[in-house]
Amino acid sequence: MSVNERITADSPGGAGSRENREETSGLRKIVAASMVGTVVEWYEFFLYATAASLVFGKFFFPNAGSDLDGIIAAFLTYAVGFIARPLGGIVFGQIGDRLGRKHTLQVTIILVGAATFLMGCLPGYNTIGYWAPALLVALRFIQGFAVGGEWGGAVLLVAEHSPDKSRGFWSSWPQAAVPVGNLLATLVLLTMSWILPAEQFLGWGWRVAFWLSAIIVVIGYYIRTHVSEAPIFLEARAQVEAEKAISYGVMEVVRKYPRGILGAMGLRFAENILYYTIVSFSIVYLVTVHKYNTSQLLLALLIAHVVHFLVIPQVGRLSDRFGRKPIYLTGAILGASWAFFAFPMFDTLNPVVIVAAITIGLCFHAFMYAGQPAIMAEMFPTRMRYSGVSLGYQVTSILAGSLAPIIATALLKQYQSWLPVAFYLVIACAITVVAVVTLKETNGISLRDVDAADAARHGLEPAPALR
Repeated sequence: MSVNERITADSPGGAGSRENREETSGLRKIVAASMVGTVVEWYEFFLYATAASLVFGKFFFPNAGSDLDGIIAAFLTYAVGFIARPLGGIVFGQIGDRLGRKHTLQVTIILVGAATFLMGCLPGYNTIGYWAPALLVALRFIQGFAVGGEWGGAVLLVAEHSPDKSRGFWSSWPQAAVPVGNLLATLVLLTMSWILPAEQFLGWGWRVAFWLSAIIVVIGYYIRTHVSEAPIFLEARAQVEAEKAISYGVMEVVRKYPRGILGAMGLRFAENILYYTIVSFSIVYLVTVHKYNTSQLLLALLIAHVVHFLVIPQVGRLSDRFGRKPIYLTGAILGASWAFFAFPMFDTLNPVVIVAAITIGLCFHAFMYAGQPAIMAEMFPTRMRYSGVSLGYQVTSILAGSLAPIIATALLKQYQSWLPVAFYLVIACAITVVAVVTLKETNGISLRDVDAADAARHGLEPAPALR
């Protein structure tokens, strides 16, 4: 069953009237366009994460000392992408709120594709010395800058087209595209590691995965040229143009909705740390502590990503039925427990048990991740929504996802135990629990009501209806 067919079958209103079917068909096209672009960009972003764990420590930092020191150095360059993401979120958020989601997403996909392709062309440290890691850092920064503007536009393109009662379900599909991108990156690296000897894989085989990005970038860009802006965005833009006193973008959202930004950051904190502990640090732990076979480990991740993809939309549906807060709280509480049973499962070195540990972790993660687009979209008015969700989502990446594999690897090196990593996850999840508890439940709210409340609060004229 294709993605489009699956979305139709799962659609809450997929079997309704002709009008409903036409509306669902149009929304399905928006979802597919958003997903394809997101798959491309996250394929490239996560490709770097896997390569940092398996290749870059030896290729770009051969004089770092121990294997763990080399991996930590590679993860530091990995973190550069996270540092660049808030800057990308600010710049592209401003552009997206002013000019539109569609054109912004076309720019981001070209930028991230070019940076990724050039990474595959870089010579190593043994060829050009310190220029190799310096160029890697520069390209990683460009990649992160582009991805910083990608997420907000992709999820809002869907959320702003979605019916109020099923926004959690529909807007979870771009989230489901993230494990697809990771799955493709893992699949390519897995294939190369299978067909090539280890020496050739480390020498040039890993480059092929980066070069292949050019093909899917062209496909993703083409599909994104065939989407349309949501009517609610066009109305908000008309309002801004009609009333010069109305502002939009980053500075406006910081002034008017600081609590929304902090709430989004709190939601993001545990989810981001949990994810990168599962998909990045698990590789480090199994490879360095147990010398686990790389191909088997990549296969385990491959299986887990498939399950993750299938689970996310179903959790999105649950958030529409039971509310955003209960589902998110479930994910944060379950996430706090994961490391305490996952690492003993890793220690068995049983391939089935390892797959189960990673898969369970990603299912826990889905309970937080699936509902994020709907929750964050419902926090901000349309005129500054792109900036608000991008800022809250991407700034947190510096404190959470970028540092998670570095902190976890450093804790492992210092204490020679996974237990401190488990407590690190508990603290992260506790922060997110507090954030969720303090939020208002927004399930089923109309985005036009959010805009109307914003207008009333700040003495603005309501946005003119365009339909």
